[in-house]
Amino acid sequence: MPDLTYLDNNATTRPAPEAVEAMLPYLGEWYGNPSSVHRFGQRARQAIDEARGRIAALVGSAESELLFTAGGTESINTALRGLLALRAPRQRIITTTVEHSATRELCRQLAREGATITELPVDSAGALDLDQLRAALGTGDDVALATIMWANNETGVLFPVADIAAICKAARVPFHCDGTQAVGKVPVDVKAAGIDAMSFAAHKFHGAKGAGALYLRRGLRARPLIIGGPQEQGRRGGTENVAGIVAMGRAAELAAAALPQMSRVAAQRDRLEREILARIDDARVNGRTDQRLPNTTNIGFSRLEAEAILILLSERGVCASAGAACSSGSLEPSHVLKAMNVDARLAHGAIRFSLSRYTTEAEIDRTLEVLPAIIARLREVLPVGTQ
Repeated sequence: MPDLTYLDNNATTRPAPEAVEAMLPYLGEWYGNPSSVHRFGQRARQAIDEARGRIAALVGSAESELLFTAGGTESINTALRGLLALRAPRQRIITTTVEHSATRELCRQLAREGATITELPVDSAGALDLDQLRAALGTGDDVALATIMWANNETGVLFPVADIAAICKAARVPFHCDGTQAVGKVPVDVKAAGIDAMSFAAHKFHGAKGAGALYLRRGLRARPLIIGGPQEQGRRGGTENVAGIVAMGRAAELAAAALPQMSRVAAQRDRLEREILARIDDARVNGRTDQRLPNTTNIGFSRLEAEAILILLSERGVCASAGAACSSGSLEPSHVLKAMNVDARLAHGAIRFSLSRYTTEAEIDRTLEVLPAIIARLREVLPVGTQ
């Protein structure tokens, strides 16, 4: 789609051509089951092992500490349910008010099953107060685990995961990190950070959908979520998604090599942000700008609805996303922006622009060309009294 300007990379990324090329043989010619002992199956096993090594290198883990899943949501479910099951009688989970729905909705379900959920607030910039984390952990005697994201999917705000890990370690509480938005965009080293478990997904760093991974520190016990065969050292039953894993491995290799390019992406993001604020009145960046992902900006346009902005952008070939979720036909500010106490007039019109290493200057120019006119048009047609 040559006329498409894609700025929704926190939702999913374009699969790298090299990753697609790597996976194709395992969708056709090399279709063997990696659990089979014959040479045909062992070709698939070797491909999985090689991919595991590349992914381990990207996140700083040992190969044996990675297990493959169907994506970030399954990894999060595996980590939280697996750790909680083996930490009885401890039933309390420490998390934050701004987690992705994969964590947020799971915690709600675990609460219905008897767990106690403690949600830590953030300030107006989306930052976490580490003293509140210390206070919530206490001695750690009743806490099963803490689960806190590395990077927020809506605002791009980064949490100090190494500090969080150290605080959890002092309280003898396992720390699971949702690293889905961080991997491939910022340097990630789970060993150096002291993280006990981390979830992430291939399609966030130019791999294929349907493949994810969970890092579990050696020695950390967690009950398997999916029971079946001996795959993944007995930690996740079911025949592996060989093609998806191979693509994930190749994407990880490319992401590691491309990390220096993220400074260029950050410069593009900054230009987009700077020009939007200069050309459009009553617009504001949501979230801190000093500690955030290099590819993400969340901008609120006062007195507008994000859905209307996105529809008109889409008509002009620009893809972005809302800092809000549609439900029952009405657009409500997202839980992230609510947790940050963003003014409702800005939160309703919040748009997330998320770039990638494939983003071009022409795409930035195109967005800056069409967006001001869209905002002006929408503000002109607002009913009397809404301003």
